[in-house]
Amino acid sequence: MDMELRHLRTIRAIADAGSLTRASAVLGLAQPALSTQLKRIEKALGGALFERGREGVTLTPLGELVLDRARMLLPAARELQEEAVRFANRVGVTPRFRLGGTHGPLFGGLVDRLAEEHRADTVTTHMSWSNQELTAMVATGRLDYVLLGACGESRPAYGGGLAWREVGTDPVFLMLALDHRLAGEREVDLAAFADDRWAAVPGEGCFEDCFFTACARAGFTPRAVYETDVAACVYLSQVGRAVGLCRATMPPMPGIARVALAGTPLSWRHLIGWHPHAPAARTASLVTEQARAAHAAAVREAPDYADWLADHEGYGTAN
Repeated sequence: MDMELRHLRTIRAIADAGSLTRASAVLGLAQPALSTQLKRIEKALGGALFERGREGVTLTPLGELVLDRARMLLPAARELQEEAVRFANRVGVTPRFRLGGTHGPLFGGLVDRLAEEHRADTVTTHMSWSNQELTAMVATGRLDYVLLGACGESRPAYGGGLAWREVGTDPVFLMLALDHRLAGEREVDLAAFADDRWAAVPGEGCFEDCFFTACARAGFTPRAVYETDVAACVYLSQVGRAVGLCRATMPPMPGIARVALAGTPLSWRHLIGWHPHAPAARTASLVTEQARAAHAAAVREAPDYADWLADHEGYGTAN
């Protein structure tokens, strides 16, 4: 049997997990299949890589040698693949815009502006809930740009290695049913919603932790948080089942009253990212400018947010 990269990944996974049971879960293999694969790898390498014990497995001297080489070879192989994909994507002079994003009106606004400015067939899209998936697709050359968000001042989850520019920073507003007791207010303390249930769009990053921290500082623990898509979040707010969390650039919805939170305990930064050594870097300034234009348009479409910005510095479209 010739050694392959997948065999090195198996060895690394077993060493990191410390047991075949935990490694099989990480690799998505049944433990008997993993044991059989390990025996074949050890036979090909001429000796045992791990010593089995009640507490799990430990590396033999041969295993330590192989693991050291694996930790060097696997990242190098990944870098080679990423560089090859980026090189292959350099052909042609017509700029293309393969965009990835999570959700929200800014993504549609960016697509519309790029399609209007350039040939529409040069703009393609990919949507995902996962920042990790999107940033990995940019890193490996399958996407040119990713538009996503980060809570407060945090960096994008899984965004290492990409170049980032800020598009805008929004406060988090609340969506209330029109007959909610606080629907007529312009700005309310978070503590006033201690008895409400909540609805929010799921995602990666620290927003959930930041929300629970803000509630704790306000003196309560949320009764329930429904994680759902945008449409369901809006519906639950309209019927009074929950208070919806939304970015201020989300357009006004029928049957919804929006309320700002006093002190702005929660905020959301919109970011555009690309690989600094990919062809996309040549048009990154143009895409960033168009993303900021889409954000500014979204602010204009939300009069309550535009009014709020007049009294609050540090938010809105980035310069």
